[in-house]
Amino acid sequence: MTQISGRFRLGLPLLAAGLAGSQSRIGRPNILLITVDDLNTDLGCYGHPIVQSPNVDALARRGVRFARAYAQYPVCNPSRTSFLSGRYPETTGVLDNRTDPRVNLGGAPFLPGFLRKNGYFTARAGKIYHDGMDGAGDWDVALNPTPATKIGRTGEGRNLTGGKLPYLEARAAEGTDEDQPDGLIAAEAVRLIGQQREQPFFLAVGFRKPHDPYIAPKKYFEPYPMDKIATVPGPAGDRADIPTAAFPRLTEDLDQQSGREFRRAYYACISFMDAQVGKVMAALNGSPAAANTLVVFLGDHGLHLGEHGWWNKVTLFERSAAVPFLVILPGTAHAGSVCHRPVELLSLFPSLCDFCGITPPAGLEGRSLTPLLANPDAPWTRPAYTVVSRGKGVMGRAIRTGRYAYIEWDEGRAGVELYDHSVDPHEYRNVTGNKDYQQAEGELKRMLAAARPSGRTK
Repeated sequence: MTQISGRFRLGLPLLAAGLAGSQSRIGRPNILLITVDDLNTDLGCYGHPIVQSPNVDALARRGVRFARAYAQYPVCNPSRTSFLSGRYPETTGVLDNRTDPRVNLGGAPFLPGFLRKNGYFTARAGKIYHDGMDGAGDWDVALNPTPATKIGRTGEGRNLTGGKLPYLEARAAEGTDEDQPDGLIAAEAVRLIGQQREQPFFLAVGFRKPHDPYIAPKKYFEPYPMDKIATVPGPAGDRADIPTAAFPRLTEDLDQQSGREFRRAYYACISFMDAQVGKVMAALNGSPAAANTLVVFLGDHGLHLGEHGWWNKVTLFERSAAVPFLVILPGTAHAGSVCHRPVELLSLFPSLCDFCGITPPAGLEGRSLTPLLANPDAPWTRPAYTVVSRGKGVMGRAIRTGRYAYIEWDEGRAGVELYDHSVDPHEYRNVTGNKDYQQAEGELKRMLAAARPSGRTK
């Protein structure tokens, strides 16, 4: 990768004319964006001891893995609206799964439509926006493949809550990969990669697993026998230190056996998703477009697997806010690098503009990651910012720095949390008010005020 000089550019040899097929004829790279629903950092490349994710791990070895990446709101629609618009959830006003992404933005561009207006062929296979919320000008092709039969929903398993929550199934399914939506999504992505076209492409592939229901072909359950599945870690009686009256945990009554089944099925769904990523990457690597395609892999937010008494998302804990985030540039000199700076999914839009040599639209609130892709250890003082709403106007706001997580609920009136990740990476001990952290807490309080969209200076 060439050095950055002013605005970032890919090395010219990678963009030379003459490659066949989907190679850009105007000197811009193709983009493959892979998004995954409800994916936390339980992956081999993030250090999980038993989860098998060889294809995602292979991607990490080819690019830069961001070890401290965070969603801006740990729910599908608010998170996706944020990184596709390049704006914080408080700016978009999208704080739930019902609000239209564009209702408050007055015609501001979203990433797919912006790339399309700048000469890209844009295609979607699977879930990129939250379901049914695409913009009219976003895609040349938008595909939502569904299985022709119901065999993929049959097989060994059960509802983990005895039917109280119908979506919480854990099931080793009959049928093949293609009897599941994600198998068909991968097949459509492979087909789109194989097409010939004059324009550079932006191909967005959205896999649904490991989102509930936790159903995957039974072969993906086989690497995870129950005797390998650990119980929930953490101190006895650990419970989320957050205001929960307006948003109950929903599944806090899972017994130990049901919890282990939940975790096993979640891991199986990760391995199923990983296999689909492998199919897409094999198609790309075997195509003429391979030498000129940058790849981004991310989860839209994390998920608790019983930690802090929670079996869901929508918290400001690390388990809910942290996401996997990989960037693979053509010809990068930093293959296999790890960046430990705290970064935001919000950076996707401005970063892709930089990668592609396109002037970004006005109003983006994220910072481009190009300095960290040139040098993963480059100075980086911006904290990662995440919010959730608890209803009736109560907001939780968090920042994460290289060492700390600092959280305020309702401007601090409903609670404050401070976690020192250098000694407490799983956030079991809230040290707010501790005299040893008095100075740090004051500085973090000021940083949080400055990080809020209303407090930022351009």
